[in-house]
Amino acid sequence: MTTVFASILVLGLLIFVHELGHFLAAKRLGVAVVRFSLGFGPVLLSRRVGETEYALSAIPLGGYVKMIGEEEDGIQGGEEVASEEAPASPQLREDSFANKPAWARATIIFAGPAFNLLFAWLLYSILFATGVPVLTTAVGEVKEDMPAAAAGIEAGDTIVAINGDAVSRWDEMAGLIRASEGRPVSVEVDRDGASRTFTVEPHEIEGKSIFGEPVSAWAIGIGPSSHTITERSGVFESVGRGFEQTIEACRLIVMSLVKLVQRVVPASNLGGPLMIMKMAGDQAEEGAQALLGFMAILSVNLGILNLLPIPILDGGQLMFMGIEAIRRRPLGARQRELAMQVGMLLLFSLMGFALFNDISRIVFG
Repeated sequence: MTTVFASILVLGLLIFVHELGHFLAAKRLGVAVVRFSLGFGPVLLSRRVGETEYALSAIPLGGYVKMIGEEEDGIQGGEEVASEEAPASPQLREDSFANKPAWARATIIFAGPAFNLLFAWLLYSILFATGVPVLTTAVGEVKEDMPAAAAGIEAGDTIVAINGDAVSRWDEMAGLIRASEGRPVSVEVDRDGASRTFTVEPHEIEGKSIFGEPVSAWAIGIGPSSHTITERSGVFESVGRGFEQTIEACRLIVMSLVKLVQRVVPASNLGGPLMIMKMAGDQAEEGAQALLGFMAILSVNLGILNLLPIPILDGGQLMFMGIEAIRRRPLGARQRELAMQVGMLLLFSLMGFALFNDISRIVFG
């Protein structure tokens, strides 16, 4: 039950934020919105307020904002094509999407992914303000035949300084050791209330990056304990750290896509709706902070993936507008239709493959 509720909350909120971006941008730029829908397919519930119908639809894997003139049926190169046989359609209205300049249409399309990225920034800022758990510098493991063991560092020690620079977080301490590039470092520890200092010469070790690629790093052969502290930031610092974390999440997701194309990351790692549901449930059981963090990274995912140049996605629509700007006229209706069909086939193929991976994980563990 927790999994179902958490997945509905996460997906529903992220879809709402995405479509809200399109909706608010359209309203701000004077485009009439016919329907704001959460979900696709048959409408389950709806209510009309003014010119817009707000709907909840049956298939909860997305949503849409339907605007007047979005299909550009009545516009060719920005000129009206109405005649006595084909009277002016709604697309020719002043408040139609098709009648807006390219920059305005691009702004409306881009606003959806942009709102997802802004929402992630907000969530990360909240996380840093309310406090995030960080590993302390308490040593939980000392590896044999490594410099730390040879120098005399023991499990249970707490590292308080590296080369005289005070440290309180594990990542901070590890970063200073990596930055030494093999030069001897002075390691000050607290052992049962007494201060001791050791000189340790880091060794270069081979490891794996988060993408599974071989990497080397300087280390002294210690591992953290499970002890954590809650680190809270002020409002302004939280906003800054939230922005940095959002940029870092964008970088990692883009790199993941690149590594996927390069086949560094196996395609079997792709996850679909079942994986998202399971992860949402797992994070909800960990607590509100874990769920917020998961929602933030998923929001970045949604924003970045929607900017891919696949015709059925926002990125594909922006690609069409770029082509229009270069050609000084839009693509023909037939060309757009073929591109949309190819995009839909590609998208459904990816979704089907991701769902296959989800089922394989469930069946084969």
